Amino acid sequence: MKPSLLCAVLFSFILLYGTAQSQEHKLVKIWETDALLKVPESVRYNAAKKILYTANIDGQPWEKDGKGSIGKVGLDGKIIASEWVTGLNAPKGMGIHAGKLYVADVDEVAVIDIAKGKIVQKIAVDGAKGLNDISIDAKGAIYVSDSQTKKIHRIVKGKATVVIDNLQGPNGVLAVGSDLYLTNSGGLYKHEKTGALTLIADGMEGGTDGIEAVGNGDFIVSCWAGSVWYVYANGKKDHLLDTREQKINSADIGYDPVSKTVYVPTFFKNSVAAYSLQ
Repeated sequence: MKPSLLCAVLFSFILLYGTAQSQEHKLVKIWETDALLKVPESVRYNAAKKILYTANIDGQPWEKDGKGSIGKVGLDGKIIASEWVTGLNAPKGMGIHAGKLYVADVDEVAVIDIAKGKIVQKIAVDGAKGLNDISIDAKGAIYVSDSQTKKIHRIVKGKATVVIDNLQGPNGVLAVGSDLYLTNSGGLYKHEKTGALTLIADGMEGGTDGIEAVGNGDFIVSCWAGSVWYVYANGKKDHLLDTREQKINSADIGYDPVSKTVYVPTFFKNSVAAYSLQ
C-alpha cells in the first residue's frame, strides 16, 4: 500500500472512530403503533394515567375544518381510541395541568377535562393564526407558540399576552421551573428574564419542532423533517435519529423521564413510535 493511501485510510478510521466515541447517546426502537392515527402532529405522555395522547390534524395543517381529534395510546403501543375527543380543527402541541389537557388549535387553546373526555373550554388568542406548541409551568401559566405570526404567547386566567415576538420560525416551547426554552429556525434557545434569547445549540435543520427536558440540563429536540437530537447543556449535540431518507417525519415528541422513553409522532405515516433513550 502506498504511503499516501495508507495515510488516507488511517485518517478515515480515526475520523470514524472519533465520531463514534463522541456519540454518547442513542435511540433504540421499542414499538410502533398501527397506522390509524390520522396525521398525529404531537404526542403527550400522562404520567398519572400512564397513557399517551396524540393530536391528530387529519385535514389541512392550519385550517379550521373541524376534522381534528385527540387519540389515546397505551404504553404498549396499542391504540385505545384513534379519536378519543373530536371537535378540534388542526390540533398540535399539548400540555397537562390540574386534570386538564390543553391543546393548541390554530387560533385558540382547547381545554379538555381528562376525566370526562370532553372539551370544556376554548381560550381565544387574539391575532393568532398558527398556534403550534404548548408548555405549562408549575403555576399554571400557559406558553404557546404561533408559527405563523412568529410569536410566543403567555396565557394566565384565560387572558393571552405576547411575551416574545419577531422570531424567525418558532415552534417548540418548554417551561422548566422558572425558565422558558424554545426552538426557532434550527436552534434551541433560552428566554432570559431580560427578554433576550440565548442560543444553546443550532444547526438542527429540517424544522426544529418539539423539546423535552432530560432532567440534567440536557434536552431532546425533534425536527419535523425526520431528525431527533440530544442537546447537552453546553451546546454539544448527538444525532439520535434520522429518518429523512425514508420520508418519515418526527414532529412534536413526548418523553417519559422515568423510563427514558421518547415518543415520536410520524405525521403523514399516521403512527407513533417509541424509542428507549440510551
